[in-house]
Amino acid sequence: MKFIHRLGYYLGGFAIGLVLLAFFLNGSKTSCQYDYGPESRVLKDINNKVLKYSEDSQVLLQNKEIDTTTIKNILKEGDVVFSKSEPRKEPCGIYHIEKEKDNKTIILTVKNCKKTVTLQSIKIKD
Repeated sequence: MKFIHRLGYYLGGFAIGLVLLAFFLNGSKTSCQYDYGPESRVLKDINNKVLKYSEDSQVLLQNKEIDTTTIKNILKEGDVVFSKSEPRKEPCGIYHIEKEKDNKTIILTVKNCKKTVTLQSIKIKD
């Protein structure tokens, strides 16, 4: 069999395989983007749950020192500081997430439970 015929069979089978994969994975909630490291998995897990605010964090929100959009942005793009976090704490893990914004470091302490996430404290450092 000539090389061109073998190449045609290979590309045909490859195309059929891609179509089948697209068909089977289309309906499921599969995601391969940015979920490889532990930090990305923690942030994705936190963002997929209902966010509640503690009384301390609600005071800062009412005083307009920080807004909910900034908090959501930090929870999506922030850096998880595992050295200060307690991920294996029962029943809910505690994570420190920080991000720099406008030459200030904003540190969020988050309590990550099975169905909800509670924002426990917000610290703003210059």
